[in-house]
Amino acid sequence: MRRLPIYLLIDTSGSMRGEPIVAVRSGLQSLLASLKQNPYALETVALSIITFDGEVKNLVPLTALEDFQIPYIDAPETGATNLGEALEMLLQKYDTEIVKTTPDRKGDWLPFTVVMTDGKPSDTLMFKNMCEKIKRYKFARVVACAAGPKAKTEPLQQFADDVFTLDTMDSSTFSKFWQWVSTIVSQQSQNVDSTQKDELPPPPEEIKLVL
Repeated sequence: MRRLPIYLLIDTSGSMRGEPIVAVRSGLQSLLASLKQNPYALETVALSIITFDGEVKNLVPLTALEDFQIPYIDAPETGATNLGEALEMLLQKYDTEIVKTTPDRKGDWLPFTVVMTDGKPSDTLMFKNMCEKIKRYKFARVVACAAGPKAKTEPLQQFADDVFTLDTMDSSTFSKFWQWVSTIVSQQSQNVDSTQKDELPPPPEEIKLVL
């Protein structure tokens, strides 16, 4: 079965501790619940979660939607934002987890990636290198979200197709963001054979597109 790989890269640095990380957990639950109601998504979607602070972890390797369970995600009291290292892990997983198309078989569809951060990369040199490297890989789409007033959009624009901002980091806003992501993924799962990047569904008013 051909899969639609979805990689979620989530900032768990110290500034995410408390309500923001609780809101992320709640938002991911709503994303999962929504996707599991979609027959197209159930048939094709495989999810993976990578978290990044001073350490980068692949909390869940690429797993079929029907088998996917959200792990407990927490943030340390302090911690850097090693987004460059997280992008490096994303590309490593791309190389090892995604089934490539060969003359004998059709591989997975192009992966879809969502990156959420509330700051800016701490590992600036690694980040710069990964921004160059990621351009050599084919993704269905890379969407980045700058959450909260301290999040910087400029670094995200260096690698993402679309960058959005969330003004607040409460459960309601995060839930709306992840519900919106589920709408994008559902749309993607129904149009996997399209070679064009689809128009994104309009986001809720709390989510602003950076032009």
